[in-house]
Amino acid sequence: MGAMIRAMRWRFDPLSLAWAVALFVLLMLLATVGARWGWVRSFFGDVLAVVWVYFVFKTAIGARAWPLALAALGVGCAVELGQYLASAWHLRISNRALRIVLGSTADWWDVVAYVIGFAAVLALEALRNAVRSLREAKAIKAVRPKTSAP
Repeated sequence: MGAMIRAMRWRFDPLSLAWAVALFVLLMLLATVGARWGWVRSFFGDVLAVVWVYFVFKTAIGARAWPLALAALGVGCAVELGQYLASAWHLRISNRALRIVLGSTADWWDVVAYVIGFAAVLALEALRNAVRSLREAKAIKAVRPKTSAP
């Protein structure tokens, strides 16, 4: 684990920023326009929240997908733990907008949604790496000179 942390570097990735902004807009639309969509809004929103946090991290931190996705999952679980503790201690967030963003009730289904978001990030990155490898292999094959028979 220490080697993974040492391998992280500060950087700026504009493509990840674009994805983070697009996902943020989608999350805001889900929270406002999709307020009446019930479990689809809440469950899918929680899945997307972990993907959004991943892209926010990826915008500023150069690291492999696994530790960044794990950190995004950790943020989701920390929010859920905070909701549980607030409920256990009878605390309430007075700001309505913050209550919508952070949530107000702990639910194990939220943790399931966070894990699905974590798995989706790893699957997306694996797919992206596979496509990149295919492109590189085609580029190498196209550059190789064709051998002629003697």
